[in-house]
Amino acid sequence: MEKILNYINGELVEPINGNYFDNYNPSNGSAYSLVPDSEKADIDHAVAAAKEAFKTWSKTSKQERSDILMKLADTIEKHSEELIIAESKDNGKPESLARAVDIPRAPANFRFFATAILHEHSEIHEMDGVALNYTLRQPIGVAACISPWNLPLYLLTWKIAPALAAGNTVVAKPSEITPMTAFLLSKICIEAGLPKGILNIVHGHGAKVGDPLTTHPDTPIISFTGGTVTGKHIASVTAPMFKKISLELGGKNPNIIFADANFDKAVKMAVKAAFSNQGQICLCGSRLFVQKEIYADFKQALLDKVSQLTVGDPKKESSNLGAVVSKAHMNKILGKIEEGKKLGGKILTGGNRVILEGNLKNGYYIEPTVIESLPFDCSINQEEIFGPVVSLIPFESEEEVIEMANSTKYGLSASIFTENISKGHRVAANIDAGVVWINTWLLRDLRIPFGGMKQSGVGREGGFKSLHFFTEPKNVCVKI
Repeated sequence: MEKILNYINGELVEPINGNYFDNYNPSNGSAYSLVPDSEKADIDHAVAAAKEAFKTWSKTSKQERSDILMKLADTIEKHSEELIIAESKDNGKPESLARAVDIPRAPANFRFFATAILHEHSEIHEMDGVALNYTLRQPIGVAACISPWNLPLYLLTWKIAPALAAGNTVVAKPSEITPMTAFLLSKICIEAGLPKGILNIVHGHGAKVGDPLTTHPDTPIISFTGGTVTGKHIASVTAPMFKKISLELGGKNPNIIFADANFDKAVKMAVKAAFSNQGQICLCGSRLFVQKEIYADFKQALLDKVSQLTVGDPKKESSNLGAVVSKAHMNKILGKIEEGKKLGGKILTGGNRVILEGNLKNGYYIEPTVIESLPFDCSINQEEIFGPVVSLIPFESEEEVIEMANSTKYGLSASIFTENISKGHRVAANIDAGVVWINTWLLRDLRIPFGGMKQSGVGREGGFKSLHFFTEPKNVCVKI
């Protein structure tokens, strides 16, 4: 099996302890590569390399940094097909999804931030001819960037790109469940001639790699995307160290369909929001609220659409859903479906593991599942399942649906479907969510502030918010 290697100081290296663990292909349940079982010593090595590289990278001109990152983006794009195949194999998602969403976003992230740094402006405050204040934004140091398994390369580059563009250096920890495209990125960085030490990628488990990285005295800034439990841990252990942190955590997002919505568009988007990437997107609309006047018709139209979805081989264009990411995650999702049944939920469609034929028979596939008849405040409608499961909930009034939508501990995103634009604005203003879409879902603009409320996270990234996060503002006052 192929050995994945760490990327430290511009070189591909084995873990210092020489230990590895298996990496599984979710589509067939078999191990196909080996992941470094790295430890604190590897993190120390990577941080030391990044700290040394910071001395020169932080002083490199914005134009030169931009040129280097643009070349990296071009090189990533050159390897797109290889990355698409690897992302699908490592994560279980259809290749068509990786081709349309995941892999194009990687070079786009680098290009966006590589050009954004050329258009920054400084704040100036003039004091009636007495003095002039201006604000410098300077890189901080070594950034610890930890990315999740659901959109592996997409979200890894979403962190790395602004950190490097702003003049920081990076030690990144990809998810140990989906490490392959991060390893391929390491090779691409070498091919593109990325300066040594500015980006380092260390693979391994959270306890052995994530903890030493986030608590390291020389990583003053942390960007983490992942589960709320892990986010709480990072916040608690780093708080006494006064680190700058950005946490993008879980979600239990409402999708609200009013009776006056464009019916066909709302049905189509509800299916997309519930089941894209097997429901493994933090922004998925897993709670589907439908106004009672159209509930019966909407339910039938939704079930008709879901029945047309194909769970199958990720390599086939005809597959709408591939495998979920791991056996453990599959069992967790199936356990939640059983819990929903015990709570009185009615499975309208799905609810079972899918066994494919041939060499995919051991893959981790689950039917797209729709549940109804569960109270809005039960565990299934309050806790993140992160799989192809959506709960259907009727409502009568704006006030009622706002109360139900806001009932969870999360506040990441929401979607609202209505042809009454005043109603759309009014409800959006009252929903506890960092991102609200009206008459659409997952329409992303890289310039907007992205992040969640409540236990969905701390801070905002995206556009100049990311560049501001990865820099420290300094006011300079000049007496005239």
